[in-house]
Amino acid sequence: MLEEGQECEYDQRRNRADGFDEEAITQLLCIPGQDFARTATGRRVWIMRTNMTTLTQIWMTLLLSNIQPSDHNSDLPLPKCQLVYAILTWMSIHVAQLIADAIYLFAGMPPTRHPLDPDKSNRAWGFPALITGLCQSFGVPVVPSKVIRPPITHVFIEKYCTARQAQGGDPQAPDAPLPPPQADPTGSFDTERYLRHLVRQQEANHRVHVQTHYSLYQLSLSLQSQGFVSFPCPTPDQFRAEVAWPGDWPEAQAGEAPAETPAEALSKADKAREDEEMTGLLDFLGGSGAT
Repeated sequence: MLEEGQECEYDQRRNRADGFDEEAITQLLCIPGQDFARTATGRRVWIMRTNMTTLTQIWMTLLLSNIQPSDHNSDLPLPKCQLVYAILTWMSIHVAQLIADAIYLFAGMPPTRHPLDPDKSNRAWGFPALITGLCQSFGVPVVPSKVIRPPITHVFIEKYCTARQAQGGDPQAPDAPLPPPQADPTGSFDTERYLRHLVRQQEANHRVHVQTHYSLYQLSLSLQSQGFVSFPCPTPDQFRAEVAWPGDWPEAQAGEAPAETPAEALSKADKAREDEEMTGLLDFLGGSGAT
C-alpha cells in the first residue's frame, strides 16, 4: 500500500531516461518473432494486438476499459506497453493516480462534432462504469443509457485474446508464393480460358469488396448506437453509386448484338471445340469427304 505522496515504482521508472528496457518489453509482451512497429529511424512506437501474447491482450483490454479508456484497441503505444510491462513484472503502481490523471485529461478534451449528426458529440465516454458505480454508492438514482461491458471471462479470452500463434498462424512464415501457371502440353497459350479466368477473379474481388463495405457499414451503425466514436461510412446505395460496377460481363454497344454471359460464352466455346474435334475425327476416318 502506497502512502500519501509516495511515488510508485512505475512512476520512478517512467521518469528516468533508462527506466524501461524496450527489448525486455518486446520479449515479454510479444509472441515469439514479433516486435514493435518502428519509425524510419528505428524508434519503437507501438505493438499490434495481433502480435501480442494472450496475457498481454487480457491486460490491454482491462487497461483500455477501466484505467486509461480508449476506443482504439488494435494496437498499444509504447507508454501503455510500459504500463502493461510494469503490471506483469509486479512493479508497484498507483492505479488511483493513473485514473485521476486520465479523468483530468479526458475532461479537458475539446468536444468534437459527430460526422453524420452535427447535434451529437463524437467523443467517447470516459469511465462510464466508474462514474455510474460512484453515483449509485452515494444513493443517486441511475438509469444507465449505455450498456456496461461484461467482465473478462474465459469465453471472452478464447474469442478475443487468443494469440495468433496459438491459433495455428506462423507469424514468421510469409505467404507462400503462388505456383507459376502451367503451360499447355502443346506449348500454346489458351487466351480464351485465361480471359474467362480473369472475369471470374474480378467477380470474386467485387463480391469481397461489397461484403467488406457492408460489414464496415454495420459496424459504424453499431458504434453510433452504443455512443462510441464512429467513422463516416457511405450507405450501400452510396457505395454502389461511387464504385459504379460495370457488371460481370461486357454489355453490347449500340449496333452490336447483345453480349454473351460467361456461361453462354463457355458453352459456345465448348460446343465449337467439340465440333472441331469431331470434324478432325471424321477427316481421319475418311468420313467427311466424298465417297
